[in-house]
Amino acid sequence: MTGAARSDDDALLDEAAVELLALPPARFTAARAERAAAVSGTVGRRIAKLRKPTVAAWAVNLLVRDGRLGEAVELSHALREAQDDLDATELARLGKQRRQLVTALARRAGELAAEAGTPLSSAMAEAVEKTVNAAVVDPGVAAAVLTGRLVSPIDLAQVDDGLGDAVAGSMPEALTPAAPRDDLAARRARKAAERAVREAERAHADAARENAAADRRVATARERADRARERVEGLRAELARAEAEAAEADTVVAQREKEQKDAVAATRAAQRAVERAEAARTEESDA
Repeated sequence: MTGAARSDDDALLDEAAVELLALPPARFTAARAERAAAVSGTVGRRIAKLRKPTVAAWAVNLLVRDGRLGEAVELSHALREAQDDLDATELARLGKQRRQLVTALARRAGELAAEAGTPLSSAMAEAVEKTVNAAVVDPGVAAAVLTGRLVSPIDLAQVDDGLGDAVAGSMPEALTPAAPRDDLAARRARKAAERAVREAERAHADAARENAAADRRVATARERADRARERVEGLRAELARAEAEAAEADTVVAQREKEQKDAVAATRAAQRAVERAEAARTEESDA
């Protein structure tokens, strides 16, 4: 994957692409038009034709600007050189560590994207992880990714189809493997790579602990919500009983009030009868 020497126009285009492709995708189109208008001639027309990056490609560009992906690629190359004399068991262990490093880097890309206001979906996050893995494993892909000018993610299974459509601007040359190192340098490189992997493992463990804590907080909140709903249902049942008792009491009060009125009427009638009887007796006595 060898590219020709860049012309001045290529350099200007690449510089503009790096800046534009690091912008959130929602801002890309307007910024591209503004940049193209500010640059005259062929370069301006080429800038105007730059493709808008996918969200996954944009997130990888952010990771490149963050610097960690470049360090991981360097450490991966050093690790390959340092592991030539290792046995199969050790190679398997290092392969697992590399995968953990790729996962940690992909997670960091997701954090950068979220901080920039565009969180990654699960599909986008998977595309980012495949691209990071390809860059760590393949020097040609690493050269393309480290330009910071990706417009689409890269899958290692499709590298044979070429990378020209995945990179805006000029195509870089593949990264050249470093010259053989002496044993001391190789050991230092391996230690540096393993240290980076341990840091990634710690980050993964921290994330797992935070996830577990979040699960516990959700469970606690659900339990509290369930208890609150139970209290509400109990209060509703109690209110229904109280309303029924109040209605029954109102009925009893109405009945008692009627009985009271009837008793008052009966008392008055009896009083009038007594008065009439006394009046009649008085008349008989006078006669």
